[in-house]
Amino acid sequence: MSEPRLTHLKLYLQRLGFDAPPPPTLATLRQLQLRHTAVFVFENLATVTGAPVLIDLPSIEEKILLGGRGGYCYELNKLFFTLLLELGFDVRAISGRVVMNQPEGSWTARTHRLSLVTLDGVRYITDVGFGGMVPTAPLMLDTEAVQPTPHEPYRIEKQADGYMLHANVAGEWRPMYLFDLQRQEDIDYTVGNWYVSTHPDSPFAQRLMVARTGEGWRKTLNNGSFALHRIGDESERRDVTQVDELIELLAREFGLQVVDSPSMRQSLAQVIAPVSA
Repeated sequence: MSEPRLTHLKLYLQRLGFDAPPPPTLATLRQLQLRHTAVFVFENLATVTGAPVLIDLPSIEEKILLGGRGGYCYELNKLFFTLLLELGFDVRAISGRVVMNQPEGSWTARTHRLSLVTLDGVRYITDVGFGGMVPTAPLMLDTEAVQPTPHEPYRIEKQADGYMLHANVAGEWRPMYLFDLQRQEDIDYTVGNWYVSTHPDSPFAQRLMVARTGEGWRKTLNNGSFALHRIGDESERRDVTQVDELIELLAREFGLQVVDSPSMRQSLAQVIAPVSA
């Protein structure tokens, strides 16, 4: 099955700091992943406002490349996967089960999209859509050694059911997601996206989540709680209690263009209600 082509490839590359298509090398993959997590914001404004999340490539390009918005894994990693294909990388679409902040042994739904890249016979996972703990570098698959990134160190543990990604957060190793290497097709992601964006038990339908990275820092927003995490230092946190303040923060800290409408304001007021109560 042939993959769809990017309509705005030149613009996409320019946003990532490239004037021409770079070669499909590990150095390029490292640059792309680090820059992508800084430029294209993880966010789920659509799911908290009840808007449909369209994950066909034209809709993703319109929203993220042209519309001043970000997205979540089904959008960001679809866009990135297509870019890697067009640059000549050997890449496979795969999926995982998020276990971060879940009780040990939890078996969650298969709702996370990521990619497997093979370079000179070496396999890596690459992921630009995992919110506030997104890895900022590709990770070698076939080793359990600790792997540094421009942010936290990560390691991948081989398990009977696949692989578990761990991150070192504040000196503690925490599981992020369980994944395997089964190739996924569009229909698999359509099912997962439908659950994530519409099911009442989905965390994406229950709270606002926004994240981006930068040199030595991560910024996160969970409902009305904003945090600036500096690597190796204390985090700075503050609560956002007013809708106007929240819209301004989304623009200033995350570069998001939010359509200021009565329905959007109502949805944002609901997500900050626990903070302002």
